[in-house]
Amino acid sequence: MARQTQAELLTTAARLFEAAPDPTGAVDLIGKKGSIIVAANPADLKAAFKRLKNIPGYRWVVLHREDLFLANNLSIGSKAGMMDEQGNVLKEAALPR
Repeated sequence: MARQTQAELLTTAARLFEAAPDPTGAVDLIGKKGSIIVAANPADLKAAFKRLKNIPGYRWVVLHREDLFLANNLSIGSKAGMMDEQGNVLKEAALPR
């Protein structure tokens, strides 16, 4: 399967996680599972975790499964969870602050 672009991954995440665009722009999507940032490009992962730092509640980064190794190091201390492009939880989000 080819990597999805940012727009494609955003559309997929919105459908899979029953989420809608965040009207404030603080995160990409707001869904039943919490706040979601989409990072289709490995170069965007650091910024994604930084954006989630001050967001209350459950926080998630949606990424391509093959980027998990890099993302795992960047996620340390963030309490953010990670989900792949198929909706699988790769790392659970910690309890909300």
